[in-house]
Amino acid sequence: MLKTILDLPLEVRANWEVVLYEQRRDVGGIWLPDSSPIHPPVLPETPLYPMLHTNTPIPTMTYPGFPFPPGTPLFSIHDPVERYHRDYATRFNLWPYISLNHTVLSSSWVGRPDAGYWDVIVEDHNGNEIQRSFDHLVVANGHNHEPHIPVFPGQEVWLANKSRGRREILHTIWYRDPAKYTNQTVVVVGGGASGSDISSQVSLYARKVYQTIRSSGYAPSGPVEIKPEISYFTADEIVLVDGSTLQEVDVVLLGTGYDLRIPFLEHSREVVVKPGSNETEGKGLTTNLRYLFPLHQHIFSLSHSYPTNALAFIGLPVLIANCPSDLAQSIYVAHIIANGSLLEPRAELLGQLEAHEQDLRQRGYDPYYIGHRMVDNSAFDYQDGLIRTLRTKGALPQSETNYVEAWRREAREYQYLKRGWERIEELGQEDKWLEGVESEDEWANLMRQVDIWQRDWEAENGSVFPEDALQY
Repeated sequence: MLKTILDLPLEVRANWEVVLYEQRRDVGGIWLPDSSPIHPPVLPETPLYPMLHTNTPIPTMTYPGFPFPPGTPLFSIHDPVERYHRDYATRFNLWPYISLNHTVLSSSWVGRPDAGYWDVIVEDHNGNEIQRSFDHLVVANGHNHEPHIPVFPGQEVWLANKSRGRREILHTIWYRDPAKYTNQTVVVVGGGASGSDISSQVSLYARKVYQTIRSSGYAPSGPVEIKPEISYFTADEIVLVDGSTLQEVDVVLLGTGYDLRIPFLEHSREVVVKPGSNETEGKGLTTNLRYLFPLHQHIFSLSHSYPTNALAFIGLPVLIANCPSDLAQSIYVAHIIANGSLLEPRAELLGQLEAHEQDLRQRGYDPYYIGHRMVDNSAFDYQDGLIRTLRTKGALPQSETNYVEAWRREAREYQYLKRGWERIEELGQEDKWLEGVESEDEWANLMRQVDIWQRDWEAENGSVFPEDALQY
């Protein structure tokens, strides 16, 4: 977002003051490790765990035009991703505008629906509170902060039973070391990327690992037994929805995702929390913990309290590659902040949102449940649509070229890529494959060649695997 504002013509932003407040000690978001070990109930700053690897190839994770450095593994540990964000800030001279170790405590609109300002209270690195006012507010704080912790019937009775020693139910936001579960029986709840990855890691140490899932998703590796969802606990057993039971379980790890919360806007009632609801509170913004509404294009608040370009959110979409999506959203926001007339009147935008939600219902989705998920592989069309709108309205030059490069769409269909790279690592041939790979086109060609190489090898050897198309 910061870069796209600075990319605006100087005459447009000549009198703007641009400030980015970052709560943590550095940029990098969830890829920046905790500075020290954190234990429940204190929330860590990130769900990052030391053995985390990317589950998508790093070329697809980039900001367009800014590839990873040569030699970066195709599926990387987290360190290069953290450095990538720091390098991006350095390359585009963003540091002078970034205030690290600054926490936004509250933000409230002062004024009328057509004019006013944001009254923002910030705590600096010395614990001092600073009051500032801004015309526009952009929220890009991610959505992996507040763990969603379900409570199952009977779990307190199960936890109180000390017959097998101390039992534990823990959200994966606190997960760090799989060796902690050596010789234990572990249940991992959730079929998402982190739940499956943690199941695979823990299975190397635990006596037994079960993974309970609602529907098929990411497939774990290793000796992990897939089970249906948990129904309830007894003193000795975990009963599943099909009536079967899990016995002698020591630990339950909850890979159950995160609640969508924006504390500094909730503090001032700019956002109202209504769990599970599909109704707004008055004419403002509501989060039902899965969906923030009403928003135009998952970005601009349609609250009646302030102008339609006064409050924007970057990074809410799920099942999408964040960096290219965040950039497309940021380009959209920067131009609309500069020229609010690019947006239709609020009533028309609300009508468009209602039509979109109705279209989702007709396709079998509840918009208030799926939230900001890009369903039916709509992620690329969503990004192209944002840029196309700006071109149509004259904010960007006309072009026949889509925002999303063809190779990114192609890469999503690669079924053999990840297994191919794993085999390359087993053979110790990473350097050979990565030699001379620097540009985006060269990274795209590398992915294509690895996918073909692995496909041919599996065909020749009669190997059969479940479909493994990339999932974001």
